[in-house]
Amino acid sequence: MNLRTPALFGAVLGVLAVPTLAAAADRECAQSPGKVIEVCVFTKDGSAFYEVSRAGKPVLAAAPLGLTFAGEPAARITALTAAKRGASDTTWEQPWGEQRVIRDNHSELTVSLAGDTPLSKTFDVTFRLFDDGLGFRYAYGAIPAGQNVSVTDDRTSFRPVGAYDAWWYEGLGQERDEYLYKQTDARRITLAETPLTLKRTAGNEAGGLYLSFHEAALVDFPSMLLAGDGAGTLKARLMPWQDGTLARKTGPFTTPWRTVLIGETAGALADSRIELNLNEPSKIADTSWIKPGKYVGVWWEMHLERSTWGSGPKHGANTANVERYMDFAAKYGFDGVLVEGWNEGWDGDWISNGEKFSFTKAYPDFDLKAITDYGKKKGVKLIGHNETAGAVPNYEAQLEDAMKLYESVGISQVKTGYVRHSGTILDQQGEKQWFAGQYMVRHNLHVAQVAAQHHISIDAHEPVKDTGLRRTWPNMLSREGARGQEFNAWGNPTNPPEHTTILPFTRMLGGPMDFTPGIFDVVHGKSELTRRGQSTLAVQLALYVVLYSPIQMAADLPENYEARPDAFQFIRDVPTDWETSKTLQGEIGDYIVTARQPRGGKDWFLGALTDETARKLTQKLDFLAPGKRYEAQIYADGPGADYITNTTALTVSKKVVTSKDSLDFDMAPGGGAAVRFKALD
Repeated sequence: MNLRTPALFGAVLGVLAVPTLAAAADRECAQSPGKVIEVCVFTKDGSAFYEVSRAGKPVLAAAPLGLTFAGEPAARITALTAAKRGASDTTWEQPWGEQRVIRDNHSELTVSLAGDTPLSKTFDVTFRLFDDGLGFRYAYGAIPAGQNVSVTDDRTSFRPVGAYDAWWYEGLGQERDEYLYKQTDARRITLAETPLTLKRTAGNEAGGLYLSFHEAALVDFPSMLLAGDGAGTLKARLMPWQDGTLARKTGPFTTPWRTVLIGETAGALADSRIELNLNEPSKIADTSWIKPGKYVGVWWEMHLERSTWGSGPKHGANTANVERYMDFAAKYGFDGVLVEGWNEGWDGDWISNGEKFSFTKAYPDFDLKAITDYGKKKGVKLIGHNETAGAVPNYEAQLEDAMKLYESVGISQVKTGYVRHSGTILDQQGEKQWFAGQYMVRHNLHVAQVAAQHHISIDAHEPVKDTGLRRTWPNMLSREGARGQEFNAWGNPTNPPEHTTILPFTRMLGGPMDFTPGIFDVVHGKSELTRRGQSTLAVQLALYVVLYSPIQMAADLPENYEARPDAFQFIRDVPTDWETSKTLQGEIGDYIVTARQPRGGKDWFLGALTDETARKLTQKLDFLAPGKRYEAQIYADGPGADYITNTTALTVSKKVVTSKDSLDFDMAPGGGAAVRFKALD
């Protein structure tokens, strides 16, 4: 395939301002293009600091900058020696995404700092300021080429001004990112994963404000966590190597961007494109083979224990069963069929014996060539599955052969998995690694790069978090990286209704999530609430709009869809690739309303969710094209619907609307609504 060095991907329109270099003052400041955000950098008492304001009011108080290296003390920053300014206003096009054309309008400030240690003798900090936030990163360009260095501390901190609530879960947990969020006073944060979202509490004199801290372009560096000090300051803490080293680098090097989203509403965070804009353009020149779409699969039946991943009389991944799913997919217009458990290695305690997995040898009852040939006749592709159980050396040893095999039979998407407790992943030297330390960051990108050489896209589960890298490697289609639908089959507890009203403002700020929505039989025979799904049927439809992914699974059993053709019609109609997306209303953990327009289309789709509280909302339809009529096909909670007592009640209705109209949503406890606005003009 044709790979290329970074260059602006897609159409580029606008102006690139020439950077200007000047001798630095004691304090250097810069503003975003609309003069909304301002950052100032200065040195004091041997440290470098930055502070951020919005509309003239402080948002982040002065907090330190810089890295510390092994073999030398923390550098005293003695001077701000130079400052360079620039600006850029361009647009670029995603090959797929939640928004086709993205504007990158930012101003830039790069300051050079002088320290009193050899490795920090001089280094740069670059800030990019957007009207909805900023990113900054370090460049240690003075470290000689080829010199190995070890980072032992990241002094980067964030000091929000005022009182905030936070939605977070404990970092470095053994189940990686698969935890329920808790809402607390931000001062109670101990160690949190990112994206970490904060809401300024009511009554603060500075008014309402939402912040989210994350990172962009995470390449060859450990994932960043944020440690609280009990007083509101959040300090960067990187996932370490076993010896305590945070990052092993070779000079010169640049770090990922540390990002701060800033908005007056929760929806402003969800609609920010800063993460993508801070990543390099695509390194894949021809992206025509990378396809969004919808799929079904041999998956949910295993979670319900109707079949098994391992071989035997109940083995789910057998040729006849897969062909049955392909028939279903072809009949109802799905692009692919995911099959888990097809390859040797699933028998016994596979989590502890991941080195036994083969990624090229199938179980005897699974005929790879016959199945893919059958799919070609039906217009349905097989989606591959590579569960590694965290045995990374075993996977990397087979990676090239596996991708070559899949390419030869027409597999163009592979779902990967790393089901192993974080901190116990073994590398080639037998050292234990965290799931998002530098070792696994390197590995995840390596898999995507090898896959790209064979025109294969990746859907990573138990992944390193998304940081917008899909712009640079658009075959990185989607990821899990949070509590998904499978917890509604076997979790104890399962995901409560508020979970999917939190994700759009937390995890989803990083990028697409393969949540695997669409479970119609949410109860699946369980009487205990915490052991079955906690939503109404309307919610399962709305999730296709609210939780973005370019590949969406219709995760339930085929017979459950055929039993409810009224609800199934929405899943058949909803696309996965969008022209534009808008978060219309929302409060973290309470409710959300999202609208998206299909790429190149005239229709619109809307999804609305509430938490365990019944909620009535009125939604203006001013996002529709003025002067045009639409048939609103409304899938709403039916009479008596309730996530506890009546999950399946659904009302489907139609009405003609225009952009001057509004819709009223009467959402049940744990309920929601989904709407297709079909263009009539």
